Amino acid sequence: MLSAYGVDIPKVDISISAPTEPADLVSSLNVLLVLTLLALAPALILVMTSFLRLIVVFSFLRQALGTQQMPPTQILVSLAMILTFFIMEPIGQKSYDNAIKPYVDKQISYTEAFDRGVAPFKEFMIKNTREKDLALFLRIRHMKNPQTYKDIPLSIATPAFMISELKSAFEIGFLLYLPFLVIDMVVSSVLMSMGMMMLPPVMISMPFKLLIFVLVDGWNLLIGNLIASFK
Repeated sequence: MLSAYGVDIPKVDISISAPTEPADLVSSLNVLLVLTLLALAPALILVMTSFLRLIVVFSFLRQALGTQQMPPTQILVSLAMILTFFIMEPIGQKSYDNAIKPYVDKQISYTEAFDRGVAPFKEFMIKNTREKDLALFLRIRHMKNPQTYKDIPLSIATPAFMISELKSAFEIGFLLYLPFLVIDMVVSSVLMSMGMMMLPPVMISMPFKLLIFVLVDGWNLLIGNLIASFK
């Protein structure tokens, strides 16, 4: 197609037609599946990685310090995301080497690539899941006890992993609250003994909380123990 200036302009033809061959249908379904996985990627990060425990613990820490919106939510989410990439990097690399790379090289089928790619993440989730939580969902589904982690379906491992992560995060949050609760009680007792009952104890206790947290290098201790808590 020629324009008025003698420059070739490609012709764009957008049309939708029914597939005539089985291969065309498979290709279309593969594209649809990839787009669906991309749309669900944020949710998969929440339910299949260490992100859930990290962000809940950071939220508990901010509430225990009484700093309202400091650090901002965006900072806490970014920190949890970076730590998640750090923790999950060996698992992601294993999934890439065992599944994505052979599939790109056309050495294995799509089904086998999916099974191989999910296996490291499922192993990570099951290692960090309580047997009690796995048994709960197996009992709901009326399934027999699996022999190995490979026999546990992903639909069972995912919800069991989530409630186990929530329990672990709440346990860590409770331990975080204890020293700050002691500071609040001491400050409240001192203010009451001085007859300053109208002064909010939070205004006095928060600087002491921040001081103690900085003196003990709280971020280093917290993040080091959080990473070590994952099996």
